[in-house]
Amino acid sequence: MSLKLVFIIDPIHKLDPGHDTSVALMEAAQALGHEVWITEASRLGVAEGKASAVLERLQLKPVQLVDGRWVAELVWYDLSDRTWTPLENFDAVFMRTDPPVDIPYLYATYILDFIDRSKTLVVNHPQGLRAANEKMFALQFSHLMPETIVSADKKVIRQFLAAKGAAILKPLGLKAGEGIIYLEEGDRNFNSIVEISTYQGKMPVMVQEFISAAKEGDKRIILLNGEPIGAVNRISTSDDFRNNMAAGGTVAKTEITDREHQICKDLAVSLQQNGLYFVGIDVIGGYLTEVNVTSPTGIREIDRLNGIRLGETVMRWLEKAKG
Repeated sequence: MSLKLVFIIDPIHKLDPGHDTSVALMEAAQALGHEVWITEASRLGVAEGKASAVLERLQLKPVQLVDGRWVAELVWYDLSDRTWTPLENFDAVFMRTDPPVDIPYLYATYILDFIDRSKTLVVNHPQGLRAANEKMFALQFSHLMPETIVSADKKVIRQFLAAKGAAILKPLGLKAGEGIIYLEEGDRNFNSIVEISTYQGKMPVMVQEFISAAKEGDKRIILLNGEPIGAVNRISTSDDFRNNMAAGGTVAKTEITDREHQICKDLAVSLQQNGLYFVGIDVIGGYLTEVNVTSPTGIREIDRLNGIRLGETVMRWLEKAKG
């Protein structure tokens, strides 16, 4: 079966082919004989009641694993001329634009609502993307999480910090560790930190109890249609508490524990009901901290450390879904 696939991505020249999960997925699709087309959120539109986009056919020169690292050619892709085409002409559309989930991002999801679902599978579904803020969605499973509050009120945040002694403050709309701050009770910068993070009390933030096990790593688990298919442990450097790869964290091979399998099982039905087929969850010390649905990453690192190709796993699942 040969499929025609569209990937909505950030500008391709800005992607790192040795790290980016979207590139890994597109390489896997190409290797299995599927057509790969790309576009950007700003190139989406609606014509004659149908979601359409300015598209380019993509040909990739796959990365190679050399001495334990992915190596790409200097010129690693070729693009065709652009064409304006209804998205229902394709078998699947992968929405892989990075956060923030801002107004342009939301408009893109509204356009994707005009795709005929009987013809084209959207990964992840636009309604699910709108429903599942990557910080807030996890609160539906608060029994799996460290104690957490969401507030823009300085007094509320101060009381929580006083009760816990230490906490992690997270903006609700950013990615890759951006804006995440470690707070300790008595920090003389507390007022300024909260004022800046909440835009003077106008925007809520998430504040989570600090988990001491964070020093052992922050595990990213990839779920496909609710089932865990791989994991990688992200470990902070000595000069940054954040474990995120984008913040300089290193990665290590890991296994999915019984507790983590149970977390995935508890999430599965909700993910499937919301059309959230490709998801990355973050787990620290056995606690769920985030559910990443926009452009979860980690495939390249999992593949490199385990000698597997999760992109092929995703494409085989897609073939069955469209079969």
